Amino acid sequence: MISCIIVEDEPLATDVMVEYVRRVSFLQLKATCGDAIAALGVMQREQVDLIFLDLHLPGLKGLDFIKTLPNPPAIILTTAYHQYALEGYELNVVDYLLKPIEFKRFVEAVNKVKLRKSSELRKTISVQSDKKTVLIPVEDILFIESQKEYIKIQTSTTSHVTKYALSRIEEELDASMFMRVHRSFIVSVSKIRAFTGHDIEVQGKVIPIGGNYRELVGERLKELFG
Repeated sequence: MISCIIVEDEPLATDVMVEYVRRVSFLQLKATCGDAIAALGVMQREQVDLIFLDLHLPGLKGLDFIKTLPNPPAIILTTAYHQYALEGYELNVVDYLLKPIEFKRFVEAVNKVKLRKSSELRKTISVQSDKKTVLIPVEDILFIESQKEYIKIQTSTTSHVTKYALSRIEEELDASMFMRVHRSFIVSVSKIRAFTGHDIEVQGKVIPIGGNYRELVGERLKELFG
C-alpha cells in the first residue's frame, strides 16, 4: 500500500484527484491539503509515501516546498503549466501531470511510484536470459542498451540479453541511480567516468547522448558533477 496526500488549493481539482486515488487499489489517501504548510503538518504526523503536488499554491510554491524537504517522498507534480517540467525533473519528481489530468495518465504516473518502491525494496532485477531466470544486482549494472524488442543489460563482468522494453525497465529502476541518455541507452550514474556534450563514457564504452535528451542530460550532469 502507498500512502499519499493531495496538496491542491482548487476544490474541483482536489475532488478529481480524490476520485482518482479512490479508484486505485494500492493507494491510501491520508489527507488533502490546501497549501504546503498544511502538508508539512500532515507529514509530521503520518507516514507519507507519495505527494500529489500542485505548483501554484498560496504562500509557499510547490517547487520551493520540495526544496525544503530534506528527505522527500515520491512526488507527482500536477499543474496547468508545462514550463516547469525541467526544474521539476531536476528535483527528481516521479512524473509531471498537466491539467486537466486524464485518469490513464494518472495511472501511468502512480504505477511508476509502485515500480520504484518495489525496486528500492529489492536490490536486484530479475530477467529471463538463456532460458533461465537471472538475478542481477542493480549496483552491478553499467548500462542498458535497447536492441529492437530486446535489451542488453551490461555489468562489469558479463551481459544479459532479454526480451524487454527499454521504457519498461526504465520505470523499474531508481531514477536517482540511472539516467536515460538516448532512445537506446540507460546508464548508471555512478559508473560514468567521462562525458562531453555529445557522449558519455562508462567503463570504456562510449555512449551517445541523443539530441532529444541533450538538455535534460546536460542539466543532470551539471548537477551531479559540477
